[in-house]
Amino acid sequence: MLDISVVIPVRNEEDSIAALLDGLLSQSLPPTEILITDGGSTDNTRKIVSEYSERDARVRLFSETMALPGRGRNVGASNAASGWLAFIDAGVIPMRHWLERMAECVEADDSIDVVFGSWEPVTNSLLKECAAIAYAYVPNPDKPEEIKNARAVFSSLMRRKVWESVGGFREDLRSAEDNLFINKIDEGGFNTAYAPEALVLWSMQPTLWRTFKRFVTYSRNNLRAGLGKQWQLAIVLRYLILFLIVGGAAFFTRWWAVIGWGLFGVMLAGRAVVALWRNRKRFRASSARTLARFLVLLPLLFTIDLATLAGTLDWLLRDKITGKN
Repeated sequence: MLDISVVIPVRNEEDSIAALLDGLLSQSLPPTEILITDGGSTDNTRKIVSEYSERDARVRLFSETMALPGRGRNVGASNAASGWLAFIDAGVIPMRHWLERMAECVEADDSIDVVFGSWEPVTNSLLKECAAIAYAYVPNPDKPEEIKNARAVFSSLMRRKVWESVGGFREDLRSAEDNLFINKIDEGGFNTAYAPEALVLWSMQPTLWRTFKRFVTYSRNNLRAGLGKQWQLAIVLRYLILFLIVGGAAFFTRWWAVIGWGLFGVMLAGRAVVALWRNRKRFRASSARTLARFLVLLPLLFTIDLATLAGTLDWLLRDKITGKN
């Protein structure tokens, strides 16, 4: 079996780090070591990791004063003793056979350089269900090949030489550094495999406010990474068109505000219906549950849009105009 070093960046994860470590230490294919880089936690994260390290020498903690996820992964990978690196994030829980199922791909074909496992969102509340429907690309259970479109760094295994060849992760981004890293893997032409049964569970944001804050961060850093066309452009254009229509209507009728709110409502409702239809097989539900999801999706989609626009404005002000990161 492969010798695997598991690499994890963390910061203020006292509520989730124990579950992650328990999941890794109980893997059917035990990891050679678990390398955790703390990026400047102000809670009990370091204390909890240190307690695990005292009980199991495989758990190693590296402390940084202020490190973003890319830096955290690079520190862990650079200190790894194994030739294979598995990446996972805090807030994610691996199933018992996660490492073993990815390793089996390599054992079946020793030319494999990278293996992407799968992931599923934790949907233990109505809001989390709707969050998964709104923005989590969950592969269709009837189409295992869709895992390629849902691949994530936090469920991956690769040769150390892959991480070295692409220059590691970009260290100045709070998010999107994982997408850039995957793009580099694609450009490098590495032999990639997919292991749908190598499953981890990913926690969704539990409230609208936390969803808003997270998407403001996603939005700004996605633009800093040069990936705006993949996400923000469509949202900005959508609201720009709505603004132009309402602005034009103001010259012809006093009902322009009613027209504007009506079009806005139709836009959100249409997107909610599309999201529900697209995920009808992934998240099956009764008619009553579907109606409840529709009603929650409306404010959730608007929250995401508002956060996206706020993050775009933040990027304009802090990165393009003032040049301050």
